[in-house]
Amino acid sequence: MFMKTAEKEIVTLKRSLLVDTEKKLNKQIEMEGRSSAYYLSMASWCEMMGFSNSAKFLYDHADEERQHMLKLFKYINDAGGHAIQPEITGIRHNFNSLREIFELILEHEIEVTKSINTIVDHCFMVKDFATFSFMQWYVTEQREEETVARRALELFDIIGEEGIGLWTIDQELGKLHASIEE
Repeated sequence: MFMKTAEKEIVTLKRSLLVDTEKKLNKQIEMEGRSSAYYLSMASWCEMMGFSNSAKFLYDHADEERQHMLKLFKYINDAGGHAIQPEITGIRHNFNSLREIFELILEHEIEVTKSINTIVDHCFMVKDFATFSFMQWYVTEQREEETVARRALELFDIIGEEGIGLWTIDQELGKLHASIEE
């Protein structure tokens, strides 16, 4: 069914979100959804390998990323846009080591930061100060995400992976996770 021209104009008048900004935000929705699925897969691998604290850390992180996605959904729709549920495929399910997982997490979080910075820059350039302001929460959140990923990787360097090292790292990741939740 096609909308009449007058109906299309009414829909356009209800929108305060620029179409280009909506596209960028929907791309971020996809990135957050991919993060959630990626971390869920990592959590499952950790649980299968006996890294229970790392699994808990990643299950919770997967849920947190989904919440980030939903926050974007609500914002887009509230601003008169249309948030789109992305199709998420190609999620990796097997990993070589616990260290590799946390290296991948840091790489991924840096990519998310770059994506958010691109959106913020766009909003500033087009003077979309409402979206610019909304995105400041994500800017702050990403700094925290990267810091946690770096702290997790530092555990591998400080403790080492030999002997009971991996068990100790898993225990410390549980403590790191608990400190974040406080």
